[in-house]
Amino acid sequence: MSTTPHAPQAVPLQPGDLVTEREAAAILGVQRKTLQNWRTLRKGPRAKKIGAKIIRYNRADLLAFIENGEEVA
Repeated sequence: MSTTPHAPQAVPLQPGDLVTEREAAAILGVQRKTLQNWRTLRKGPRAKKIGAKIIRYNRADLLAFIENGEEVA
């Protein structure tokens, strides 16, 4: 019997999983500038950069941040 750990399967993104910076700020109850500062300081919820300028937040990352105070790794 093998005891090799299996990598978790990636869950495909669903429509609505990624939110804009404005939406993320509203969900967290902070200003957009606060999110921008957190990204600069590598604090706050994990952000995803798409292309050169687009920033999106995954709803699951926002929820983890709200529930556990998890910050960017």
